[in-house]
Amino acid sequence: MLKYRKKLIEVDLPLDDINKEALREKKAPGRVGQLSAMHQYWARRPLVVCRAVAFASLVDDPSSCLDEFPTIEDQAIERRRLHGIISQLVEWKNTNNGRLLADARYEIARSIARQPGKPALPGASGAPPPPRLNNLIIQYLAKHAPTIYDPFCGGGSIPLEAQRLGMKAVGSDLNPVAVLITKALIEIPPKFANKPPVNPDADPMGMTVGKGKSKKK
Repeated sequence: MLKYRKKLIEVDLPLDDINKEALREKKAPGRVGQLSAMHQYWARRPLVVCRAVAFASLVDDPSSCLDEFPTIEDQAIERRRLHGIISQLVEWKNTNNGRLLADARYEIARSIARQPGKPALPGASGAPPPPRLNNLIIQYLAKHAPTIYDPFCGGGSIPLEAQRLGMKAVGSDLNPVAVLITKALIEIPPKFANKPPVNPDADPMGMTVGKGKSKKK
């Protein structure tokens, strides 16, 4: 019989940091033009909350890893380290922080690799992989991580943040506007990621130069 491993969300979370960043996102003056301002839902979830909850739902709590963290003190130290990752993840400025997201994906992959029958992680164990192995961790998650399913996805906050953490995500909703927005948010963009822009006058980030100006060679 498999022993159930408690997840971090079942034991402890840095709620003060999560709540502070969620309130900041809700009240941000720059929300005009964002997807969250296009269509209102009864239970709009801040992206930072979805990101923290997804991470904490997938990462093992140290108390369930006695072979690695045998004492209460060891567990507390490891839990504080994981809390530190969450506290950084929920900061809006770190939404697309590649190094931080790579560390978060690695922690999720570590928890998956602890499950019986799952293969070991690529690279050396015990420390986050160097940048050259980030793609291998993403491939590991794509093959072995569970799929995140949100049956009432609304504007797609949960599937979006699951994708950001390297997970496969599926969402559905009865509201056709919600379905359209979610498809535009999480389904269509990955098909065109890392491809050159259609506009020949676009800059490397895909933003047009504008006003008839051509990109400098």
